[in-house]
Amino acid sequence: MSQSEVLHRPSDAVSQFPPPAPSWSNLPRRSRGLSLRTLIIIRWLAIVGQTGTLILLDTLFHFPLPRWQCLLVILASVIVNLLAMGRLQRVDSRLPDGRQTGIHLGFDILQLSALLAFTGGLENPFCLLLVAPVTVAAASLPGRQALVLGLMVLASTTALFYWSMPLPWQHGADIDLPVLYKFGVGLALITGVIFTAAYTWRVAADAEKLELALATTQDVLQREQRLAALGGLAAAAAHELGTPLATIQVVAKELLRASPADGPIAEDARLVLQQAERCREILKRLSQRPEDGDELYTAVGLKALLNEVVDPHLGFDLDIEVSVNTPQGMAEPRVKRLAEVVHGLSALVENAADFAAASVRVRATADADWITVDVLDDGPGFAPEILPRLGEPYVTSRPLGKSRQALSTQIAAAAAAAAPGRRVKGTPDPEPEIPSQGGMGLGFFIARTLLERTGGKVIVGHGEGGPGANRGARVTVRWARQALEMAN
Repeated sequence: MSQSEVLHRPSDAVSQFPPPAPSWSNLPRRSRGLSLRTLIIIRWLAIVGQTGTLILLDTLFHFPLPRWQCLLVILASVIVNLLAMGRLQRVDSRLPDGRQTGIHLGFDILQLSALLAFTGGLENPFCLLLVAPVTVAAASLPGRQALVLGLMVLASTTALFYWSMPLPWQHGADIDLPVLYKFGVGLALITGVIFTAAYTWRVAADAEKLELALATTQDVLQREQRLAALGGLAAAAAHELGTPLATIQVVAKELLRASPADGPIAEDARLVLQQAERCREILKRLSQRPEDGDELYTAVGLKALLNEVVDPHLGFDLDIEVSVNTPQGMAEPRVKRLAEVVHGLSALVENAADFAAASVRVRATADADWITVDVLDDGPGFAPEILPRLGEPYVTSRPLGKSRQALSTQIAAAAAAAAPGRRVKGTPDPEPEIPSQGGMGLGFFIARTLLERTGGKVIVGHGEGGPGANRGARVTVRWARQALEMAN
């Protein structure tokens, strides 16, 4: 491929970059439902339980049950399950399907309601089982479908209150429960459905958010691992290229000896030797893994590490100050240059820079036992409703980041310079507003997760500005010194 072909294919270059992450509100929420196999197993258990209860009441207690009506209702459930087993042979039916799950749970509600109608309605203690389908729906389906199934249970409860056959009981004993009792049972059933479904929905939602947040954290770590793998690949390539490069040098030296000293062949041979030596130096650097022998990648001064953390955030109309305090007579500690520490502290500094009014301070304190890093800003501080929930995924009140504003302005200026006098499609308007990255509320969660993996403890609180509009925020990370300091 020629250079001109590369320059005239911008769409391919753009396609290499990953698409922006969708916001939390646009992510799918528990729409997968349950697999058809799981639904079949659950229904077979229900069929066995219903049949066993029917046989027990008829043979042991001799209750006057409407046998044929009950058996027909159970038979309908058996037929549906057999048809479902037939569909299970199809590959696409083995995967979880939210719509399919909703239909099957709706049938289970109707089947159980019909069985209760023939055996006493709300007087039957087994009416409590109507809670089960709605609970399963709340845990595995979107809220709209779970709500529809909950309304089906409400309608079934109302119908059972007004119509049902008498509760089967032993011969010679009459049981006549008052209407108020039936009303209480129905009200308790509806209350149980609402409470259990709401509780299950909330727990499942929190678990899903945590699962997505942990997946995002894992993705960040995988990117770091891929970067490390690139270093290993470069070292392997350098090793493989060493042999042919040595052969080129040998041949060039032979040509240099066999040619006149002032001839064009000798000049070319000297040039080949010079460039081959240059290649050897490049390959030598590539073959050295960063963590092997280069002290920069294994141990670094605490202040140098903090300067590396804040360096990407300089130059955006903010005063960022870095300081390290140690007791008198104690040298500044040399710490491990861990990717988790660099990435986590960088995320905290980025958050502080987005909220700060004019300055951010990164202050480290080291003593004989602890290393503490404070990130302070002079912004509005943490909102009272946010502070107790910080550290949970998808909790954010991030404003438009200053760094994003400056970057957007630079992009707009470059686009205007490239095409003066006309507006380029996709060029931001003056003073553009780009939502700050991390607006999903994962930045602090990821930073906290990474820092705690290294043994650090993250504490959040108010800054040093005192009560007022710009009281500031403080995030403190504290490590035991032996966990972060490089062993001598």
